Amino acid sequence: MAACEYYQLLFIPLFTTLFLIIYLFTTKNPKKSSIPTNWPIVGMLPYLFQNAHRVHEALNDVLNESGGTFEFKGPIFTNMDTIIVTCDPANIDHIFVKKFSNYPKGTEFQKIFDILGDGFFRADFGLWELHRKTTLSLMRENFYSSLHKFVWEKVQTGLHPFLDRFSQTGSDFDMQDVLGRFSFDVICQLLLGHDPCSLSLDMPNVPCERALNDVMGPIMSRYMVPEFVWKLQKKLNIGPERRIFETCRALDDFIYPHVFSHEENENNNNNVMFESFKKAYEDSNSNNEISRRETKDFLRDAFLNLLVAGRDSLATGLTWFFYLLSGNPRVEARIREEIERVVLKRSAARGEWRFFELDECDEMIYLHAALSETMRLYPPIPMQQKVPTEPDILPGRECRVQRDKKVVISFYSTGRMESVWGKDCMEFRPERWLEDGGGRIKQQPPSKFPVFNLGPRTCVGKKMAYVEMKMVAAFVVHHFDVRVVEGHPILPRPAIILKAEHGLFGIG
Repeated sequence: MAACEYYQLLFIPLFTTLFLIIYLFTTKNPKKSSIPTNWPIVGMLPYLFQNAHRVHEALNDVLNESGGTFEFKGPIFTNMDTIIVTCDPANIDHIFVKKFSNYPKGTEFQKIFDILGDGFFRADFGLWELHRKTTLSLMRENFYSSLHKFVWEKVQTGLHPFLDRFSQTGSDFDMQDVLGRFSFDVICQLLLGHDPCSLSLDMPNVPCERALNDVMGPIMSRYMVPEFVWKLQKKLNIGPERRIFETCRALDDFIYPHVFSHEENENNNNNVMFESFKKAYEDSNSNNEISRRETKDFLRDAFLNLLVAGRDSLATGLTWFFYLLSGNPRVEARIREEIERVVLKRSAARGEWRFFELDECDEMIYLHAALSETMRLYPPIPMQQKVPTEPDILPGRECRVQRDKKVVISFYSTGRMESVWGKDCMEFRPERWLEDGGGRIKQQPPSKFPVFNLGPRTCVGKKMAYVEMKMVAAFVVHHFDVRVVEGHPILPRPAIILKAEHGLFGIG
């Protein structure tokens, strides 16, 4: 083991020197093709580093030029030696549906996302099924009633006062930060029975909320370097690994107290959720002795994963929605007309805003189309990784996949492929989601629109995400004109969650 570590450390200066020479050469002599050059020893890694600030767009360029599937060659003697990258709907359907059991997330994914513990994001096989079944059993009518209640309460006490103040002063603000705080407060109320009040006029520092906001970039960096490099950084607690360590501590400090105290609050409605996960875990381990700490760790992991999913889907989807809406007044006008028809005409005082009911969300067809179109172009989770347990052949271009070799699926690129969505694929056009004269949503194949996953791992929170986004979007569009500050750079962050790199600064 010591000898292995010695040779790895010896390899670093040689690798770095060669890499820098190639990197400087490619920077000064850029080529016209998007296809990366496969250099000796370091493979295509220089291209990845050269485009690290725009990794999703770079992959999109490569996949467009290569027909939807590409074989990335990484440095020799690393875990990046060969990676299949694809956005082809035929391959997506093959991996997520037809050959689902052959494509788990794999051990490398579990290493990289160790911060998420044994929650559903990271789990495979039996443990994943346990999380899914338990979560599905909780998402009944009373769950959505609670969601409806908490969203409108937070709109009244947090979102409305904040936006109203900035609207009156004409000052700019970061809409992405506001939406992140809003969704964090709502999901905490729903899961933990606790409102951290991160969205208020004084915008307090809530360590857990900040940690969730900042951690996905450092985690992404683990994909950019050989495993032994980030593991060494982790051991020394330096670089991105230090931020991951601090994030993990902030998350534990926030979640564990709720996990340990839930049994003391017998009248708390959220006990139903805690007890459901606790019972499911204990039943699944009925033949083994499990400690109290093991149970609490499982609950921590379960609720952390639900917290991440509930926060980021809403905040990220709506951030890009308001960005696109800011440059498309025609779409904004149609959404306002729909709100007028569905909500305002039924008010006690005609034309007056009211907090509409859950079933009325289904009547907002055009808003649904606009949100779907947003997520086509900016999927909250832009890529996924799978690792086959047996050799396989992907059908798109009959690409051979070796056992235990990584397959990266770019959902970001799937939504931007001309062969999939037509020549206007880069346009924000909600009408592509409508049929019957705009009276019904046109259902697209999940492999073409994999935002909510597909197959057995289809997202159980899809309905929840649309309900929340419609409620918040309808309120904001009706009450405010959100416009992006002129000249503010809007770029996708090179991270696992597709946030705007510099925020979304707007004026109300």
